[in-house]
Amino acid sequence: MTPTILVTLVVLWQLVLVGYTFTLAGNAADEAVRAATAAAPGARQGACQEAGLDKLSGAWAGGATVNCATAGGFVTADVRLSVPLLFPGTLSVPFDVKGHAGAVEEETD
Repeated sequence: MTPTILVTLVVLWQLVLVGYTFTLAGNAADEAVRAATAAAPGARQGACQEAGLDKLSGAWAGGATVNCATAGGFVTADVRLSVPLLFPGTLSVPFDVKGHAGAVEEETD
């Protein structure tokens, strides 16, 4: 019975890590697009990447990618994070989690 309980706990813990990674990816995309809309068009990608990676811990920031794009006055941010395998900062499972956010470009005077 003990091995069954241990396997169940390990599977549940991995599912918690997957869910937490989805939460982090969504928040990072929100932060990135918020910073990108306030930045000048030439500095938008740098502000986007900096804000998207700012609140991620080292375990998730290591394999993270943040990209912003602007089209028709609308700014989008896409964040891709690796899901850790059992312990953050070690191995990753073979799929990535994606976060996406968009906002209208701020007007400049």
